[in-house]
Parts: sequence; C-alpha cells; structure tokens
Amino acid sequence: MEIDPGGGLPGGSDLDRELLEVALSAQDAVSWTYDFVEEQITWTKGMDVLLGLPRAGEEEIRARLVELLAPWTVAARTAGQGQDLDLEQSVVTAEGQTRVLHFHARLVGGQRPGGLVGLARDVTALHHDRQALTDLAGRYRLLVDLSPEAICVHQDGIIRYANPAMGAVLGVESSEQLMGRRLVDFVAPDSIPPMRERLRELETEGAVAPRARAELLRVDGTPVPVELVAVHTTWEGRPAVQVIGRDITTEQAAEAALRYQAALVDHVNNPIIALDREGVVTSWNPAAEAVYGLPADQALGRPVTELVGAPLQPEDVLAAGGRVEARHRRSDGTALVIRFSVAKMDSGYVLVCADETARRRAEQDFATVVDALDEGILVVAPTGLFVSANPAAERILGVPRSTLLGTAPESWSVFDESGQPLPAEAHPLASTQRSGVSQTARVVRLERPDGRSVWLSVTTRLLGPQDRPPQAVVASFTDITDKRAAQERLEHAATHDPLTGLANRTLVLRCVGRLRHPTRPLALLFLDLDNFKRINDSLGHVVGDEVLHTIGQRLVQATRDEALVGRLGGDEFVVLTHHENTRTLGELSERLLRALAEPIHAQGRQLHLQASIGIVLSRPGDPRAGQDLLRDADVAMYRAKAQGGGRCAFFDVELRERVQRHMVLEQDLHHSVEQDQLWVAYQPIFDLRTERTVAVEGLLRWRHPLHGTVSPGEFIPLAEESDLINSIGAHMLRTATRQLAAARQRHRLDLRLNANLSPRQLEDPGLRTIVQQALAEAGLPAHALCLEVTESAIMRDPSAATPVLHSLRELGVSLAIDDFGTGHSSLAQLRRLPFDSLKIDRSFVTDLADSDGLDVLVTSIIAMAHALGLTVVAEGVETAHQLDLLRDLGSDHAQGYYLGKPTPLEELLPAHTSR
Repeated sequence: MEIDPGGGLPGGSDLDRELLEVALSAQDAVSWTYDFVEEQITWTKGMDVLLGLPRAGEEEIRARLVELLAPWTVAARTAGQGQDLDLEQSVVTAEGQTRVLHFHARLVGGQRPGGLVGLARDVTALHHDRQALTDLAGRYRLLVDLSPEAICVHQDGIIRYANPAMGAVLGVESSEQLMGRRLVDFVAPDSIPPMRERLRELETEGAVAPRARAELLRVDGTPVPVELVAVHTTWEGRPAVQVIGRDITTEQAAEAALRYQAALVDHVNNPIIALDREGVVTSWNPAAEAVYGLPADQALGRPVTELVGAPLQPEDVLAAGGRVEARHRRSDGTALVIRFSVAKMDSGYVLVCADETARRRAEQDFATVVDALDEGILVVAPTGLFVSANPAAERILGVPRSTLLGTAPESWSVFDESGQPLPAEAHPLASTQRSGVSQTARVVRLERPDGRSVWLSVTTRLLGPQDRPPQAVVASFTDITDKRAAQERLEHAATHDPLTGLANRTLVLRCVGRLRHPTRPLALLFLDLDNFKRINDSLGHVVGDEVLHTIGQRLVQATRDEALVGRLGGDEFVVLTHHENTRTLGELSERLLRALAEPIHAQGRQLHLQASIGIVLSRPGDPRAGQDLLRDADVAMYRAKAQGGGRCAFFDVELRERVQRHMVLEQDLHHSVEQDQLWVAYQPIFDLRTERTVAVEGLLRWRHPLHGTVSPGEFIPLAEESDLINSIGAHMLRTATRQLAAARQRHRLDLRLNANLSPRQLEDPGLRTIVQQALAEAGLPAHALCLEVTESAIMRDPSAATPVLHSLRELGVSLAIDDFGTGHSSLAQLRRLPFDSLKIDRSFVTDLADSDGLDVLVTSIIAMAHALGLTVVAEGVETAHQLDLLRDLGSDHAQGYYLGKPTPLEELLPAHTSR
C-alpha cells in the first residue's frame, strides 16, 4: 500500500493539481483515493485537520481513514462503475469534540472497479442545522397541538386542521372530528358576515386580519364567545387561512365583574388609585377626588407622589407588608393622615386608601388630654388581678408593668384622706367589682415600693357593664401630689405681687373677709407714694421697680409681722392690722412714714420719698365689703395728699359724703356745657389813677340744677383732674369774648377782658388756635384780651410754658401773671417771660393794714414789676383803707369786692360805665 501525503492525484499535471486544490478549498473539502488492488490510500493537504488529528503522522491518519472507509471495502467491490457512494461518519478530535464527516466517492477502473475517488468534508454544522430544523418542526407541531389557544386552518371554507384546544372550544372529543367540516357550521349566524368581511382583507400571504370578537357554536349548539386573529398562509402548497382564537367566556365574566367592581370603586368612600409601574396614576376614583381635592382629569397621567404630596414607593410598601400609614397633603396644602394598602397588578399597582385624618386628630387630641391630666389607667380582670397598665400608671405607682401585672389591688397599701388604711373590701377597684357601682374622683393615699407616698384621685367603673359577673373593672387615677403643690404655687402667684412678693389686691380683699373678727376692729391703711411718677419718668422703670421692692420690704419690717402688707398696683400699698384705736393707728402710720422717708439707694442714686396714708377703721358689724373699705381708705389718702402729703388722714362719714358729692359733680360736669349750666360772671378792675374801670375779669360759674350754685373752688379742681378743663376753658373763652365784644359795641366802651388759663390749658397744643378762633368769632380785638396765668402754673415747668406764652403774645393779646407771691419765681425768670401785668395775690392785700412788714414786701413787688415794665394789679381789695394803702404804695390797678363783686356783664356795666 502506498501513501501519498503530498496531496496529489496520480497522473495529473501540476496545473491540474493546483486547480483541483483551489476547487476543493472552496468546498472546504479534502480529496482522497483508494486503490483496491494495491490497497493504497492517498489524500490531499488538510486531512489531518479534518480528522481532528492536527500534526499527526501518516500511519495514524491512514489507520483512521481505513477505519472510517471500512463500510465501503466490500460494497464498493461489487458495485458498478461510475456509481456514487455517500457515507457519514463521526470522529472525535484530539480536543474531545465530536465531528461529523461526509465522505462522497465514485467507483473507477472500468468493468471491474479498481478503486475509489472521493471527497471528505466537515458537515457537523449542516448536520446540526438539519437536526435543528427537524426539531423545530416537531416542536412547532407540538406547540400548536398543545397550545391553549384554539388554532385551525381552513381552505375554501373547509377545515383542514384543528388543534385539541379548538376541539375543546367546539365541544368535540377529538379535533379529528372537525376535519373536512364546513367552517360556517361552527360560526353563529350574526358573526358570519363580519367574519367574511375580515377574510376578504387577507389578499396576500402573511396578511393578518385585525383582532376581533365573534361567537362560535359548539357541536351541541351552545354559543361560545371567542377572540380571533386570522392569518393568510399556505397549506399543502395552496392558499389557506389560519385562525388563532381563545375562549373569552371567563374573560367576559371577568369584565362584567370588573364593571361591577368599577361601579363599586366609584361609590366606595375610600380612595382607590391605580398606578403603572413607573408610579403614574391611571385611575382616580371619586373618593380620591374628595379626599385629595383634585378632580380625576387633573390627576390622571401624573406621578402619584406629586398628587399626594409625599414620597410613595409601592415596592417598598409591599416589602414592608403591603400596609402603611403616611402623611399626605391635599391639593390646597392641608395635611392628611392616610392608611393605605398596596396590591401588585400586571400593569402596575393598586392603592386602597383610608382617610385617617379625623380619627388620628381625635386620637392625638385624646392623647394630649390624657397627657395633660397625667392619668394612669389600670384594668382588673374578673379574676381580680391587674391585666393592663399604661405608662402613666407605671410612673405614678413607681413599678414596671411586668411587676404590676398579675398582682391584686388589695396587695397595695392604700389609705383614706384621714390616714387610715383601707380594708381590702373598701379598695375602690374591689368595691366596684363587687358592687358594680362606679366611684368618681375618690382621693386616696398610696405607698409606693420605693417608700414615697402619693395622693391619687381615683375613678372606677365596670369595663363591660353588660357582661355577667364577675366583671372587669377599669380605673383611671391621677397623681395629685404635684398637682396640689402646683395649685399652691399657682395660688401664690394669683394672690401675690410678682415684683415685691407681697399680697396683691385679690389676697388683700380675701384677707379683709378672713381677718374680720366678731369682737375686734380691722384697720386698713392705704399708702401712696408722693410724686413717684417723677422717678419713673426721669430714671426709668428699672429704678422705679427697685424702689417699689425696697418700699415693700420696709413696710414688712416696720409692721413687725403684726399685719398683712400688700401691693395693689403701681405705687399703692395697703396694710391690714387689728389695732383698735386712732392713737395706735397714728403711731403705726408715723412709723411707716419714717421708714419710707429713709434714703433709698437704687442704681447708684440716693432717692428721698414720702408717702400719704389713708386710714379706715372697720368695727365689728361693719356692712362694708373689702372693695368699699379700699375705696374709703383711698379717699382718706387723697385727703392726706391734699394736706401736703407725707402724712396720714382718717376716713369719716363727712369725707365719704364729700367724695360722693365730688363724684356726682364730676359726672354732671361732663354735661354742663351742652345743658347751658355754665355762665360767666365779671369782676371790674379799677385804675387807681383815673378812678375808672378799665377791664373786667371773666370768672366761670356753675348753676347746678340740683345743688344750686357750685363754688369754682369745688368744680374747677374736678375739671382739672378729669381733663374737662380744656373744653370748659375753651367754652368760657368763647362766651366771654363774645359777650364783651357785644357790650363794647353796644355801650361804646374801650374795656378789656381778663380770662384765666389753667395749667392744663397751657399743655394743650391747640391753645393758640382756640384763642385765635375765639377772638375772630367774637370780633374782639386781640389787644382787648388779657390772659392770666398763675405763678404756680408757670413754675411747674417754666421751659415748657415759655414758648406757649410767646406764641400767645404773638397774637397781640396781653399776658398777666396771676396770684404772684404764691409761687417761687425769680426776677430772672420774669425777665424772660412776655408778661404785661402782674397781679399781687390776695393774701398780701388782706393783711396789709395789720402787718408792718407786708407794706415793705408789697412795695418791693410793685417796684420790681415797674422796673420790668409791668402793670401792677392788686387783688382782694375789700376795704377803702386797703385801697388807699395800695394807691399810696404805687399799685396801678385794684380788684376786689370793695370795688365790685362778680356779676353778669349787663348788670355790671351800668354801674361802672359812668366812672
């Protein structure tokens, strides 16, 4: 046997060999020959790789070829010349892979074949493809046969194939029973026309008719709803239609159920929201519209987190058990508490929500109330043992719940309010369980295991009144130990002044009733600091508060714990004591005044204060209430202030009547102008050189409808105190200017008017306008008006009075300083003030004839006034001798009862116009 591994065929030229190798290479084939006679095998290049023996020796390759071609060694010798032979063999490569080789050969050598010429090539991939195709066809047929979808093929209206699922739909035992039957035999009459219309649309192979619903008929005539798809195909080389359908009986029932459920969804009270997998809303029922305040058309297609105002991850909720409670928000921003569950669907998720906002708010409100009450809750089972306790009960009783549960109420040491131990049957819980009678706010004392005693207010009631005995009992209880202490602190705060720590008005009034004794009198001293307002205004309230605190301490020290000291407010203090007579009360008052007069050091300053004290004595049987005693002591205090301050004054009935009269007059004074009760009287001012009346002073008078004529000394101070003086003064000025202007014109007189200004009027920013309007309305020349201002009013605040006086002087009116000598003005001050005249106070004139020193003083006043260019008017002239003395001393004018009493203007003028 000869082996030719060089890869050539015998007898061929080199060119032929090259062409052959190219052809074989294009076919991925290797050629070979087999000589029957010589038993020689030859092969071309690449056989080693093809056999999976790369770089193998010739003997190994030959042995493998002999083995693979063995099936042909006998058959080939008996075959005819030119006959083609094919053989497929499997080989295992050196790497262990199985490879399929295809050997194709032809017999050569004349009548008696002498050998084989053939090709070998790798058909592993082709073999696999054929197998895959065979497997695919088998699987497709199996899938069609086993498909749950009903499938059939019909040609020309005759059924050619039907799978078992179609047989099941049409109610036959075997799909073979359908072969050769007419299609229309299994289609409901109403579904035949639309079916034929769809089939006409299937003009080309592969065309698909739209999915549609139809009604088929089972072999027993029962209609079956189906959903069908038709496809143009071929069957055994001819056009056919393949129909794929499914029984939708269950689906239609499900749709009906879904419609029913949708109706329920639309009518339930709970929001139901459907989402796709990305969390976008696909369904939003009316309850969701109501709860979230957003209509469905604005909710659909939007992320659910945007609509509910909070993060919402359905997968996280499902991972946490499918139920959760969260805080959401309505479209208007209102907070919501929503409890919802999540269910997963193929297309996404469904949220079923419950609006817990109202319930949660109620729970929170209830919890807040419970927390505020600090109330413990215990439940006793029918067995008589504790089975439930809240944290407050643990805290109040001082034991953990684990220790408390399982014990009996009788095992605790409980005492009544008198301190006696409660018998077991008298314990509130045991008593209610035995009798069924509730107990409310029963106060007991309980000893805790840590030795601390607590006072409890206990309420018990049956937990289930309808249950059969023995019944469970619930007890609610409050630790009132701290509450009592807190009440005491609150009581102290409510009855004591926070600045001084003294009793306040409430406690003082309470003590008035408590300290009254059936046999001993009770004295009330009302103290008010004189001019304390100046300290607050000039040094500030911090200093003022420090002063008040010091005053309170001194009052307590001065009373030596024998009385109650209180602060009513501001700079008003009160002392309650049982001193029985005016002498001891006077001594106490003097001691208090001395204590208050001591210098007070505050904020680095040394301050001096004095006080005024009003004293009222309430004897046994006095019907006056505490408020009445305070009022009367206040009245007495004002009497002490009126007497110069720094002293005490006792209240008496006469003082009360005077105060009551002043109160009535003050109220009536408010209506005096509108009821035309005020009028102006005029007193002449006499020129001592010409002995003629040159002016009249307008003096306000009040004719009261009940009390008659009220003295100016009584009602003018009332007007000053109540701020009525500005309106009354303006009314008086308008009246006096109008009356004098009319008299001047009627009698052709050159008469001036003197009108008084009160200190309050000087503080009125509209004073200049009032004077200007009064002159204009009356038609009185400005030089005919002289405004009188008291010396004390100017000295109250000279810096403030000066610009006001200059402003009035600019109107053209003249100014007079009234009651000169009662204040403390200096020559320097008079020089800066724009006065035209000076009126000597009546106190100098009254005693002028009886005092040797007064004439010198009056002479000095007149000389000083003349030196300043002021006209001098002497007031209070009541005798001819006084008039002569004043003329001799150099006074310019005089005024007094001797020259004329205040009278209506029309009565005054006839008697004085001739002078």
